[in-house]
Amino acid sequence: MTAKNDLAPLAELLAIMARLRDRERGCPWDVEQTFATIAPYTIEEAYEVADAIERDDLEDLKDELGDLLFQVVFHARMAEEAGSFAFEDVARAICDKMLRRHPHVFGGAQVADSVEQTKRWEELKRAERSSAAPDAGVLDSVPVGLPALTRAVKLGKRAATVGFDWPDVTGVRAKVDEELAELDAAAASGDRDHTAAEMGDLLFSVANWCRHLRLDPETCLRSANERFTRRFRAVESGVAASGQPWSSHDAAALDVLWRRAKDAE
Repeated sequence: MTAKNDLAPLAELLAIMARLRDRERGCPWDVEQTFATIAPYTIEEAYEVADAIERDDLEDLKDELGDLLFQVVFHARMAEEAGSFAFEDVARAICDKMLRRHPHVFGGAQVADSVEQTKRWEELKRAERSSAAPDAGVLDSVPVGLPALTRAVKLGKRAATVGFDWPDVTGVRAKVDEELAELDAAAASGDRDHTAAEMGDLLFSVANWCRHLRLDPETCLRSANERFTRRFRAVESGVAASGQPWSSHDAAALDVLWRRAKDAE
């Protein structure tokens, strides 16, 4: 294991990135990239980090964190070439931010528990946003590029900082029922655009129901995807074991296989 104070690998990574971006001696592909073309890879690597964590694969997590770090180095190198900032500025900015947002650790402030700390954290963030952009709206800095469910939670959470929120989980649960009824009505009308809008409202409400339950909707949905994949593969095996094609299994027969796979878990 590398010594904890050994920053040589980081310096080497920065040097590798500089060489890859060298206009004369670097890699043509790396030289051609821009912030916009690299951004999708950055998002992909973040998801692969999350996947390794969900699988509890620490060896893979080490590799995926390295890939994500490379993305940070890549963006910082392009910014340095443009004369904007360098990796050191990125590191200094996050250090300053962590020191500023943890006065109970690095200063004289005190907090009773993690709940109070989360409240203080949001208050500090709100003050920073107001200082940086006094005329900005409450929702202005919520990134548009977030996954839709995650952004729905962020929007709801941000609105809640000024008191625009359901008072408790029963309120948002009732809102889900209301949106579901409106979706049923829209679907019955045959108006596709109206149905799409009501489906969006329902998904937004469900995402914020998750927020009130302290659940991450993206994580919940990824887990559901995995369960579906696992159970469907069991259904596939059941169909294959029968020696008959899929077409010979009606909905009821497939449902039996599905329930069998579900019960086996």
